[in-house]
Amino acid sequence: MRTTATVLFPCSAPRLRPLTDLHIHHTRLTPQMRSVLERMARAGHAPLHTRSPQDARVAYEAGAGVLEVPKATLARVEDLHIPARDGHAMAARLYAPSTDAGLPLLLYMHGGGFTIGSIATHDILCRELARLAGCMVVSLDYRLAPEHRFPAASNDAWDALQWLASHAETLRADPARLAVGGDSAGGTLAAVNAILARDAGLPLALQLLIYPGCAAHQDTPSHATFARGLVLEEPAISWFFGNYVQSRAEREDWRFAPLHAPDVDGVAPAWIGLAECDPLVDEGVDYADKLRLAGVPVDLEIYRGVTHEFIKMGRAIPEARKAHADAARAGRHPPGADRGRDCRH
Repeated sequence: MRTTATVLFPCSAPRLRPLTDLHIHHTRLTPQMRSVLERMARAGHAPLHTRSPQDARVAYEAGAGVLEVPKATLARVEDLHIPARDGHAMAARLYAPSTDAGLPLLLYMHGGGFTIGSIATHDILCRELARLAGCMVVSLDYRLAPEHRFPAASNDAWDALQWLASHAETLRADPARLAVGGDSAGGTLAAVNAILARDAGLPLALQLLIYPGCAAHQDTPSHATFARGLVLEEPAISWFFGNYVQSRAEREDWRFAPLHAPDVDGVAPAWIGLAECDPLVDEGVDYADKLRLAGVPVDLEIYRGVTHEFIKMGRAIPEARKAHADAARAGRHPPGADRGRDCRH
């Protein structure tokens, strides 16, 4: 594999003192994960947080598919636009493994710290989820910071979910089987959408949360343990969040930090997939606990020896392929549902 693959995550190409930071985590990481990180460090690309947001987006997209599984061919792939509350037309892409009517529909929000990422960067992942889960996936290009600061992304995600709920039959999806999902910042948006849907009386079958950001402040033990030497480092987190939220009040708003939600009673069942070697792992576990204490069915998977962004490294990281299958299984059989009934039928 070419070392140019490491452009995939320039944010995680720190100037390691001959791999010293990486060696801190050596015994925790799988051999495959160590290999990826070593190639990234040797490539020496400028970290995303040292670039302009516009340049960071270009760099992230340029290598976004290099470590992905092969691109699945699907029966339906359609570009569409979804109106936001201010009239902005949000780009979206629909994926479906068949032309059958009545498929479940998953609204998917990409990761990228509210600053980078797009439909294009998560195209292969969304195809894989649609293929494995037998569902329709709609990937959303919500607006990004710093051009569009808090709560723009949250508002866009909620507007998209409401639109899809009212247009599900037109799209030939099943309006009774709607779900939300996302990774990293997109997982935050999915968790927020689940709370908003509960408040609006919009039933959801599932919230699919892949290493979501859930906390207002980066002060958990995992943020200290994994601050350096891995894919997502503290300077990048501070840069991403600084682009989106501008005050302590915004940071502590539950639409940025779902752990601050007054209550989560009655929200959709959750599948939560976390990376063990990730600054965000503790807050993901904390959010799973918050949901469980409220009586929400939760399946929590922690993938050992891998880092943030592993879900998009299926060509190199076996745990990514396992997570794809686990997430798809949750799509077919949401936590707490009758395990004898396949949600596709």
